Amino acid sequence: MASRAFITGLSGLTITPSERAFLREAQPWGLIIFKRNISDPAQIAGLARDFRDAVGWEAPILVDQEGGRVQRLGPPHWPAYPPGAVFSALYDQNPAQGIAAARMGAHLIAADLKALGIDVDCLPLADVPVSEADPIIGDRAYGTEPAKVAAIAGAVAAGLLAGGVLPVLKHLPGHGRARADSHKELPVVDTDRATLEQTDFAAFQPLKDLPLGMTAHVVFSAIDAHAPATTSVTMVREVIRGFIGFSGLLMSDDVSMGALSGTIAERSQAALAAGCDVVLHCNGDLAEMSEVAGVAPELSGAAAERASRALSMRSQGETFDVAEARRIFNAMVA
Repeated sequence: MASRAFITGLSGLTITPSERAFLREAQPWGLIIFKRNISDPAQIAGLARDFRDAVGWEAPILVDQEGGRVQRLGPPHWPAYPPGAVFSALYDQNPAQGIAAARMGAHLIAADLKALGIDVDCLPLADVPVSEADPIIGDRAYGTEPAKVAAIAGAVAAGLLAGGVLPVLKHLPGHGRARADSHKELPVVDTDRATLEQTDFAAFQPLKDLPLGMTAHVVFSAIDAHAPATTSVTMVREVIRGFIGFSGLLMSDDVSMGALSGTIAERSQAALAAGCDVVLHCNGDLAEMSEVAGVAPELSGAAAERASRALSMRSQGETFDVAEARRIFNAMVA
């Protein structure tokens, strides 16, 4: 059976019998894990094996492992990593050192994830925050200048790929100007299109060839005043695929977030109709998961090709001295 166009969450540390039956029947394209799914390395590795056994193939397993405030895997079993702002500050002192630290940190994150069977990290961000924005992005960002943000984000993506983990570019086409947290409510950005193209959207253009990307639940009223980018045909076609030129597999941000309205099924249908290749659903609620599965088609056509191309970039990763790299990295970001 072909995979369906959605990525699912799970409720806890192990797969329940009802979840296992759901996974076998619904065939999600991937799994995303959160802190509620995490205990220790052996448990996560077992969960990864069980998920892939349930769906019958080496399906991708995703996590949000940025560092700073957004780090699902942390002490005592995994190191704490710095937020993006640390690499921005290093870049301001010495651009080459900032780029090197960003790449090395991502390579180390990839080594952590690969050992557990996780092969996709929802990173890097290319969001360009402004001073009056909601702090949901804040120090997660790599700066406030599009070229610098793109350079550091590119280094992070390269580090993940070197470690055999696929990067997910987010949040297309930009969450940096949002004055609300899209986890809770729908942000509306009223900035004119020309300014957006010179700043927010420009940061994503050098990263357009990354294998995976995630949309923003943000309305850009100068382009589409009625729908956030996730569910806007205009934003996906004209901006994400058009102006930015993003060519990878496009996933929605979590459709259970407060920014979206309607039932979970309606949200999922709207994201797919707008041009998202797959729907991301994160909260592990089996009833909602079933709603998503009920409207998600089998991956086919261009979406299937983009999915296949992305997965073909998974690798075992480069061999390197993790302990020595961690020592160097810690000294760089101290």
